[in-house]
Amino acid sequence: MDILSVLPAFLVVVLVMAASPGPAMALILQRAGLHGFRAAVPTVLGVELGLFLWALAAGLGLAALIAASETAFLVLKVVGAVFLVYLGVKAIRSGWALRDRSGVEPMPAPPKPHSDRGAFAEGLIVQLANPKAAAFTFAFYPQFIPHEGPVLATTLVLATIQVVIETALYLGLAAAVGSASVWFSRTRIRRRIDYISGSVLILLGLRVATASR
Repeated sequence: MDILSVLPAFLVVVLVMAASPGPAMALILQRAGLHGFRAAVPTVLGVELGLFLWALAAGLGLAALIAASETAFLVLKVVGAVFLVYLGVKAIRSGWALRDRSGVEPMPAPPKPHSDRGAFAEGLIVQLANPKAAAFTFAFYPQFIPHEGPVLATTLVLATIQVVIETALYLGLAAAVGSASVWFSRTRIRRRIDYISGSVLILLGLRVATASR
């Protein structure tokens, strides 16, 4: 088995996984909808760095360590769940702050975006604290590593391909959603987006908390 022979199957699985809804996609779409395409770019980059780091860990053999350690998996699961719930609660609180007690729709004000560094960090933490992302990477990559080939080098090549594909897909989605950011910036719409995205992030956090190997 060589990398070229398994590449078509690898690309198909990567495309399916990248298009599947999850914490990373929810966070990216929320940023793009509320703050525009530009604000979502650091989030995408943070998410993809997290993916690359998980792949690097798999290539270095850390997969077996985490897979064999109940404590490591539990810590990862708890951290991921808590962070997702935190992001969800923060989004819901943001929507609650936009309500108008007078009953009159307030004038829309541009939402204040996170700094690039903060958005990047959130994307990175969401990916690194997702035990499902770790478990998938650790189980997925070894299937495409030639038995006689260099494990780390091949893993990094595959990871780079996946990062390029996911980055293009997520930036495309962010651009599509961000093009309607003027409409999304209306107070009533922003409030609904905050409530919906916050609820989704909390549900994803609960799903992570109850995840098993």
